[in-house]
Amino acid sequence: MFKKNPFGHYLILKKWLIRYLGFMTHRRYRGFNQLHIEGSEIIKNLPDNNVLFISNHQTYFADVVAMFHVFNASLSGRIDSIKNVGYLWSPKLNMYYVAAKETMKSGFLPRIMAYAGSVSIERTWRENGQSINRQVKMSDITNIGLALDDGWLITFPQGTTKPFKPVRKGTVHIIKNYKPIVIPIVIDGFRRSFDKKGLMIKKKGILQSMIIKEPLKIDYEKDSLNDIIEQIQYSIEQHPSYLKVIPKEEIDAQEKLNKLRKWEA
Repeated sequence: MFKKNPFGHYLILKKWLIRYLGFMTHRRYRGFNQLHIEGSEIIKNLPDNNVLFISNHQTYFADVVAMFHVFNASLSGRIDSIKNVGYLWSPKLNMYYVAAKETMKSGFLPRIMAYAGSVSIERTWRENGQSINRQVKMSDITNIGLALDDGWLITFPQGTTKPFKPVRKGTVHIIKNYKPIVIPIVIDGFRRSFDKKGLMIKKKGILQSMIIKEPLKIDYEKDSLNDIIEQIQYSIEQHPSYLKVIPKEEIDAQEKLNKLRKWEA
């Protein structure tokens, strides 16, 4: 009953937090809005640890909460569906996600969500809305290694919710050092459904989507950092070449519209 994970969190408490948060958020993906899922059959065949999920990022919390739903549903036999929230009765407890430390300390609810699975790190490029430049903390690298050694880890390699931003080299160093199975995920619709934090529903009736792809084929020894970066960009559909399909003007216009809607609200 009092068993802990490598970060000192009581598993029984984490289990009840995931159950509660999952029950409270389920209708955000199957009720107020709908979540279209593809490829979740991949999840059930993965090993129990050393799996790294990489994804584009649209909100602080709604993206990762949706992944907790989809992963646990798949493990309980629900392929491409989160019907019947009972799949959270026995959730996977060795599942983690990388998040900025300042974000996870920004309020009571983020602190609760941090206990449910956050590997909180100090960003090296931005803090409190300001650009910075500092060294990576070795304790952050160690904690990421602990999470992969214990189970699955979700990360957003661009480090921002803005689309088509560069992939941070930190994710590539994680891949080179720990040699995990890397599963790409492409999400959409979350930016239209939720506010930036992903805590408040901004609009109902939005079709969200989550596409889970086959593992990346990485040569951990021979592939260079730039090779892996480019593979990540293509796999999560954030390579600059996609801007030829989706003009930058449309992206900027959507961001301005989101700000206007937030101001009007």
